[in-house]
Amino acid sequence: MNNLSIIDKAFNEHREVSSLTSLLSKEISFMGEEVYNAISLGKKLLIFGNGGSAADSQHIAAEFSGRFIKERRGLPAIALTTDTSVLTAIGNDYGFDEIFRRQVEAIANKGDVLLGISTSGNSQNVIKALEYGKLIGCKTFGLSGNSGGEMNNCCDLNILVPSNVTARIQEMHILIGHIICEIVDEKIIV
Repeated sequence: MNNLSIIDKAFNEHREVSSLTSLLSKEISFMGEEVYNAISLGKKLLIFGNGGSAADSQHIAAEFSGRFIKERRGLPAIALTTDTSVLTAIGNDYGFDEIFRRQVEAIANKGDVLLGISTSGNSQNVIKALEYGKLIGCKTFGLSGNSGGEMNNCCDLNILVPSNVTARIQEMHILIGHIICEIVDEKIIV
């Protein structure tokens, strides 16, 4: 396959998945409203995932705590993927499956929003954090793909990007994250 064929295929897949994902606008709107409601009540958004989803967690948290489109106060969003000392200490002492749950235990409060990101929906460290968050009264949301995996069982809402191609799922996750930021930006008092 030549370069142009690779490019055409990627853009065609992206357009198709984007079009199908746009059919989830009610779910995306609901998630945006819930994030706004929590933040307006002084709660925070905790975001986590592995690999590319870890990078997406950081990207989305930065849009909230820094700025997305308009000038406004910084909003309380934290990526649980960034502190290498915490990640390696918890991973070493308790196991990789505990790296997010333990952080949720340490810093989440009732009413906070947890956003777990996993393209398969089966990342055990993400699932454990969501399950624990639900136990302590957090709102639990997910961004996953295909069938949603085990995350369907531990999220108040798990948005399933209709694809089984990791790259296309991740592209939609960041788009959804941006849309949620824009929903909050439009409602938040500057």
